[in-house]
Amino acid sequence: MSEETNKEHVYLPELRELLRRGDIERREFLRTATLLGVSATAAYAMAGAIDGRWPVRRAAAAETPKAGGTLRCSMRVQEMTDPATFDWTQRSNQARQIVEYVTVTGSDNITRPYLAESWVASDDLKTWTFKFRQGVKWSNGDDFGSDDIIFNIKRWLDPEVGSSNKSLFSAVEQVEKVDAHTIKLHLKSAVLQIPENFYNYPTAIVHRRFSEEGGDLSKNPVGTGPYQLDTYRVGELFVLKRRKEPYWGGDIYLDEIRYIDHGDTSTAGIAAMASKQVDMLYGVDVNEIELIDRMAHAVLHEGVTAQTGVARMQVTQKPFDDKRVRQAVVSCLDHAAILKIAYRGKGAIGENHHVSPIHPEYAKLPPLKRDIERAKALLADAGHGGGLTVKVDYGGDAAWHAAAMQTAKQQLAPAGINLKLNPMPGATYWDVWDKTPFGFTSWTHRPLGVMVLNLGYRSGVPWNESKYANPAFDTALDEASAILDPNERAKAMVKVEKILQDDAVIAQPLWRSIFTATTKQVRGYEIHPTQYHQFHKVWMA
Repeated sequence: MSEETNKEHVYLPELRELLRRGDIERREFLRTATLLGVSATAAYAMAGAIDGRWPVRRAAAAETPKAGGTLRCSMRVQEMTDPATFDWTQRSNQARQIVEYVTVTGSDNITRPYLAESWVASDDLKTWTFKFRQGVKWSNGDDFGSDDIIFNIKRWLDPEVGSSNKSLFSAVEQVEKVDAHTIKLHLKSAVLQIPENFYNYPTAIVHRRFSEEGGDLSKNPVGTGPYQLDTYRVGELFVLKRRKEPYWGGDIYLDEIRYIDHGDTSTAGIAAMASKQVDMLYGVDVNEIELIDRMAHAVLHEGVTAQTGVARMQVTQKPFDDKRVRQAVVSCLDHAAILKIAYRGKGAIGENHHVSPIHPEYAKLPPLKRDIERAKALLADAGHGGGLTVKVDYGGDAAWHAAAMQTAKQQLAPAGINLKLNPMPGATYWDVWDKTPFGFTSWTHRPLGVMVLNLGYRSGVPWNESKYANPAFDTALDEASAILDPNERAKAMVKVEKILQDDAVIAQPLWRSIFTATTKQVRGYEIHPTQYHQFHKVWMA
C-alpha cells in the first residue's frame, strides 16, 4: 500500500484477475506484486486467496539454531576495493557480510526489502518512492539514511567511476531526497525492475564518505552488516568476525566466517572438504559431483539458474564486423550436443539471445537448427569461400569452458572455419574479456532477462563486451521493460530476443545448473542461483 495515496497500485486488480483466470503463473504474480510494493507476506496471502495454495504451516523445527562457531568456506580471496566496480561474485561475497543492499532477491526469485523498509511505484512506473529503515547504524557509529543512498546512486551514474550499475539505472533523471529516510527516483522512462536492480552484486551500499575517506573498502571497511573485517590476505585468507553491537536485522548465529583460497582449480578445495578442513565449497564442478556423493559427511546442493557462457563476437573488429560471418558461426553449432558434452546435460539449451526459460519474461522462439550449407554460403558471400581462421580466447580454469570450445571447434570445421583455441588463466582472461575480438565469457545469473540485456547488450554500457550498438534493440528493450502485464511483456520480448538472435552477436550454447557442497554440520543454508552467500541465518550444529 502507498502511504502517499493510501491505495494499492492501479495495476494490482488486473494482476489478481490474471492469476484467477490462470493467464499467469503464481511465481510471476508474486514477483510482480512485490515489485509494485506489496510485501512478500501480503503477496503470498493474495495468491492464496485466489488459488487456495496457502503456505504450509510446519511444526516447529526439531533443532533450534545454535549461536557460535566458525564457517570455513573454500573460495578465491580477491581484491575488494570498490563494490561499485566489482566484476566477480566472490568479491561481493566477501563484502556483502560487511556492506548491505537496498533489496534482497531470495533463492525463490522474490525481491524483498533489505535496507529499504518499503517502496511504492507510481502508476506509470516513472516515479519510485523508497522508505529506508530507521535505527540502522554504520559500524563507525553514524546513522544510515537517505544521504547514503543518494551518494551511491549518483556515484554509479558517474562515468568516471565506471560502474556496471550505470546501465541498470540509466533511466534515472533525478534522485530526490524527501526526508532523512525517504527518496524518490524520477525516471525518464517506465521501468518495472528497479527493486531487483538494487540487488545486482555491485550495488552494495557504501558509506556516504566512502570516496573522501579513500574509496577502498578493504582499508576502511565501514558497513551496516553484522560482520567486521578481521584478516585479509589476497589469494590466501579472508576472516570476518561478528560485530559486538546488536545487529539491526535480528539474530546472527555465526561468530566467524573464514574464506580460504585454494587456488583456481577445484582440486585442492575438494581435498579440503574430504579431509574436513572446510565446511563449504563456493562451487562444485559438474564433473566432480560423484566425488561429493562419496563423502558421507557432505551434502550436495544444486540450483537451477540463468548462469551461462556466451561465445561473443566483437562487432567492431574484423572479421566479426560482417554480420554474415557471425551468422555463419552460429549456423554451425549444435547447442544440444555442446550442453551434453561440456556440461553433462545439466541445464538447458541456449538460444543466442541471453534470456533464460526461467526468466519470467522469456518468450520461446522457433528452435535453432544446425545448417552447415547455410554457413558455407554466408562465408562465401562475405568473401571467405576458401575458409576462415579465427581465434577464441577463454578462461581455461573451468573444464566446461574448454569442453564447450573444443566441441565448437569440431562443429565449425565442416564449414571451413578453423577455430584456434586459446585457453588462458582465469585472471588473465578477465583482463581482456571486453577487448578480444572473440571470447567465451561466463555470465552469472540475474533474476530478469532484461537485467542482463541492459548490462551486456545496450549501446555504450560498460559491460557490453561485444560492442553491440543497435538503436532498434535499445528501443525494443525499453518498451518491454515498461510493460506490466506479464503476457504482454513476453510478447514484446519476442522482438527483443529476435533482434539479438538475428544479429548473431553471441553463440550461447547452454544454461547451466550450479552445484556446491557443505558438511552436514552447516544448517540453514540455501543455494542462491547467483552463488550469493546469504549467511544471516546459517548456523553450525
